[in-house]
Amino acid sequence: MNLSSEQRKAIEHVHGPALVLAVPGAGKTTVLIHRTVNLILNHNISPERILSITFSRAAARDMKARFNRDFQNISSIPVQFSTIHSFCYNLLREFAYINKIKYRLIEDEKNQLNKYNLLKKMYLDINQEYITEEKLESLLNYIGYIKNLMLTVDEFMKANKPEVENFEKIFYTYEKFKRDNKLIDFDDMLTLSYEILLNNNYILEKYRKRYDFIQVDEGQDTSKVQMEIIKLLAKPQNNLFIVADDDQSIYSFRGAYPTGLLNFNKIYPNGKVFFMEKNFRSSKNIVSVCNKFIKNNSLRYSKTIHTDNDYVEPINIIKVDSINDQYDYLLKDLEGKDLSKTCILYRNNLSSIGLIETLERHGIPFYMRDVKVRFFNHWLIHDIMNFMKFAQDTSNMSIYENIYYKMKGYISKRHISYAKTLNYNLSVFDRIMDFPGLSNFYKSTIRQLKLDFAKLTKMAPLEAIEHIEYTLEYEKYLKENSMKFGYTYDTLKTILFNLKYIGANSENLQDFLNRLNYLQYLCSNSKNSRNALTLSTIHSAKGLEFDRVYLIDLIDGDFPSISSVEGVEKGKYELFEEERRLFYVGMTRAKYHLTLITVNRIGERQVEPSRFIDELVK
Repeated sequence: MNLSSEQRKAIEHVHGPALVLAVPGAGKTTVLIHRTVNLILNHNISPERILSITFSRAAARDMKARFNRDFQNISSIPVQFSTIHSFCYNLLREFAYINKIKYRLIEDEKNQLNKYNLLKKMYLDINQEYITEEKLESLLNYIGYIKNLMLTVDEFMKANKPEVENFEKIFYTYEKFKRDNKLIDFDDMLTLSYEILLNNNYILEKYRKRYDFIQVDEGQDTSKVQMEIIKLLAKPQNNLFIVADDDQSIYSFRGAYPTGLLNFNKIYPNGKVFFMEKNFRSSKNIVSVCNKFIKNNSLRYSKTIHTDNDYVEPINIIKVDSINDQYDYLLKDLEGKDLSKTCILYRNNLSSIGLIETLERHGIPFYMRDVKVRFFNHWLIHDIMNFMKFAQDTSNMSIYENIYYKMKGYISKRHISYAKTLNYNLSVFDRIMDFPGLSNFYKSTIRQLKLDFAKLTKMAPLEAIEHIEYTLEYEKYLKENSMKFGYTYDTLKTILFNLKYIGANSENLQDFLNRLNYLQYLCSNSKNSRNALTLSTIHSAKGLEFDRVYLIDLIDGDFPSISSVEGVEKGKYELFEEERRLFYVGMTRAKYHLTLITVNRIGERQVEPSRFIDELVK
């Protein structure tokens, strides 16, 4: 294989610590595999003495498959390509066996006893209400963040305001329950392994003697506790070889710790740093623009990305008036293209909703990288469905109790309690009208509500949603409560926009419900699509490449996020620079054709193009 001089220098490094800073498309996996071969063939290192650790199971499988395909005959002993979690799990099992402890992993959602059910129950017990899918995801991220960055809860709370009520109490309750019952989750695999290596000299020395050489792929995604485990294992020889790109560090919310890379020379004063700045993937147009763009970041190693590839076409920056226009542009531009080599990327999964509705109706096959799309189970969607279902049966008190305080016409809990004592076959409104001493003004309000819900039954879904939003004043409830639920009001309006976009093609409530269920099914089962267009968040597309890439919904406040922009205004640049890195990762997925699309409005809401687009055209 033809290797560049940059790649050869890294591959030929043998002893001592080394950091290889590789730009996108520089052949990171190629270098790791060839260095492994170099150790085995030219330095007589037994494959079992080499431990190669990577970020994901897919990456570990890919590395192993490529090694076996190209170099299967160099040794009968297999090389170990492993994720850090897999490695720690084996270490933990060995420790448990020695100490006669029986740990139980609680990551499988198919089992009744899993971390999701545990945290849902604990949240309910402590807060006396059910947790939403979004808050559960936030709760899991907070816990993982604390453990991966080796923080105390107090340290976390001083620097953050978690949008989960009684977070500290839930955290301690969860940790105690796991400890008392010998339960572990993925984060525990790491923290427990670190404690074992720190406190059990027998196991530490056993693993140190087992591996003479440790290689780490995707080092920028490694968390603090992961890096501490690796550092412990590598001592005292420190034959540690890390391949990374600080410009592609985009997982801080999971506890990724790129600071460890930036401090490499402080940690290892005798360490070598290699630069692999040649991009083999993308056209010269894409490489030159990406190189200039990422240099706007200050928290990085100074690198210059270059390529020998030809110019193909300029990056296309498309500005359209509306989301509908964006979809029309995509449909037209995708005609005749090889969909299997094409990807549409977005910052948030919410962008996929209107997209899959459009693609499915036009018969365009697609494959979704992210199967867990929260949209369909979002509380806002449930609210709208409850309004529509209640309109069909205004005697249904259980539905009414979920929505009465989310619309116009003040109804008190006393009115609800009284209505529950009356004939449950009567309309809720008729029962409330019977409340003793009700003023004429109040009766007039109730009559109007009854009339508004009667109108709702005769409306098609789109008109019905707008009726709920404006006439019943659900929009006012969203505006007043968005921050309480951990959302910007604009995000909630975007969710409503997507719901209305689907509703516009539905004739009635049942048709609408069927459509939502069908789209949810497509999201979960699109992996079976053949010759399909790939849809993905940028986070999930990391490590992939496509001939043609579209980045859509490039709107300021969404990408970069409003919180990162507010951070800059306070002199905190870390989050904003990560957003810029994310944009960079999205652009560098493209080999030949890259299109960036922004819009003027979402529904009736005027929006501004992402400020990152301004950086590209300056």
